[in-house]
Amino acid sequence: MRARGEIRLHSAGATHLGLRRDNNEDAYLAMPGFGLFALADGMGGAAAGEVASRYFIETTQALFEGQARLSAAGLPALVQEIFDRSNARIFEHARRHPDDCGMGCTGDLLLFHRERYVIGHVGDSRIYLLRDGDLRQLTRDHSLVQLQVDRGVITAEEARVHPKKNILLRALGTDSHAFCDTHEGVGRSGDLFLMCSDGLTDMVHDSMIRDVLASEESIRQKVENLIQAALAAGGRDNVTVILCEMEAAASSGGHSA
Repeated sequence: MRARGEIRLHSAGATHLGLRRDNNEDAYLAMPGFGLFALADGMGGAAAGEVASRYFIETTQALFEGQARLSAAGLPALVQEIFDRSNARIFEHARRHPDDCGMGCTGDLLLFHRERYVIGHVGDSRIYLLRDGDLRQLTRDHSLVQLQVDRGVITAEEARVHPKKNILLRALGTDSHAFCDTHEGVGRSGDLFLMCSDGLTDMVHDSMIRDVLASEESIRQKVENLIQAALAAGGRDNVTVILCEMEAAASSGGHSA
């Protein structure tokens, strides 16, 4: 925990292999003292997914630590640069190693500057915000089933069990250009952000996630409870969870996201 202007960030994160996988293709980074959080979920044959996820995390950390001074206005450009460089690195690896063709990963960033935050997103890992007991998904899945939900072809509940729910329409490393969604907002004391791979959301309904996040447990225990809920539901995939809570370091006026 470290003060950033009027806001302190409390965080915890963990990843689990799951019950049916031999390797963990998820990777994450939590640097609350710098206001930086990142998550990736790899895809591809053999260990290629792990490599893609690692490239995203390594690139994120290297570019962020290389910034002499950050401002809220400069965060969106930094997010785009991280996605561009990560994508190029994964794409080039696949070009040089034909056996890894098809490798890629989801990518999610959450960056804070005082009370402001910026999100970068590609794929179907997710970022949520719990505020005043209400859980809101801040990212939109780049998946075939989400597209069908948007078009009214299937319901959100049908999408949860759809046989093609893991088909992504956007991922890092699958195209020469990185097309990431960005979202900016203003947080306030008590806001709790959740970043997670689909190993959680495929197994655990949003209503249960909300109940865990709204509980009186410690932030570290909430991370553990979410992972255990995914495992209890079958643990079919790797599962990664990061929680970040904002706390006012001094009294300030209210804000809205």
